[in-house]
Amino acid sequence: MRKLAAILPERFVFWRSFTSHDALNNTFWYSLIFAHIINTMGLEEDIKQSKFKSNRQKALINIMYTNGFLAEKMRDRFAKEDLTPQQYNVLRILRGSNPNPLSTLQIRERMLDKMSDTSRIVDRLVKKKLVAKGVCAHDKRLVDICITEEGLALLHKMDQDEHILDKVLNKLTEEEALQLSNLLDKVRA
Repeated sequence: MRKLAAILPERFVFWRSFTSHDALNNTFWYSLIFAHIINTMGLEEDIKQSKFKSNRQKALINIMYTNGFLAEKMRDRFAKEDLTPQQYNVLRILRGSNPNPLSTLQIRERMLDKMSDTSRIVDRLVKKKLVAKGVCAHDKRLVDICITEEGLALLHKMDQDEHILDKVLNKLTEEEALQLSNLLDKVRA
């Protein structure tokens, strides 16, 4: 415990006082110290801001900050396959509807980023031979888009590496992940 007290920053003066031999053997205090350190070294430490107007403001800023963190992790993974997150999203949407084609409007409705230019994204995927365009059988004014075998193969390859993306949230238990998902649904409701 003396070693722990020596490395704690000055702001943990309370914890630095637990240097007796009794505290060293006390698992409760040891756990409490680390729980406090982990809980206090979050958003405040990352963005160097200790005060927020309210817990709701802190939560909103934390969501925005975490979105950037997750987007960066995902971008790195997609870059290995020369894809953008939006292109990956379109491929997954088309795989979900396979073998039925979708129009660009139907794809846009299902996309995570509603502001994306779906037509441009599809055109880039066509150039990469990951999706194909065709004339809609029911309405000649519409274009049908479907995923190609190459697109399916790429997604299958990326699915094999999904554990890499799972590591991003591996600090959460299954119950915590479900709770987080439910809370985010509640925010959007």
